[in-house]
Amino acid sequence: MTDGVTVKITAAPGLPLPSYQTAGSSGADVRASTDTIIPPRGWAAVPTGLFCEIPSGWEIQVRSRSGLALKEGIFVLNSPGTVDSDYRGEIKVILANLSDKEFAVKKGDRVAQLILAKIESARFVMADALSGTDRGTGGFGHTGT
Repeated sequence: MTDGVTVKITAAPGLPLPSYQTAGSSGADVRASTDTIIPPRGWAAVPTGLFCEIPSGWEIQVRSRSGLALKEGIFVLNSPGTVDSDYRGEIKVILANLSDKEFAVKKGDRVAQLILAKIESARFVMADALSGTDRGTGGFGHTGT
């Protein structure tokens, strides 16, 4: 594994930095910095106590942890969430609860995973027409069932 891209972080006292659980993990687990209750069929912004300085041209994507999603019905609501390189506020994870029971997040629980991703900025330009394709304007369900 290479050293990778450096992301500077400040963190609440007593909390570990995001960490990869295996050598092949693409996402680094991030932990809750406080206890939070997520109501049934509700959602909450879970603080992580992390503040990042992401290099320009990169973003951090916030994604669900598959175990929480499968076993508890807990997932990142705006998945993937985006942390922009010019944001310096606390990273919070918007967790949703699809279950019929409240879900208690405890300080230190792994609540999401962070993925560093390279981004390209687009240059949007007005055009009089677009080129044609076999698909054309076929949208949702256009290929059938």
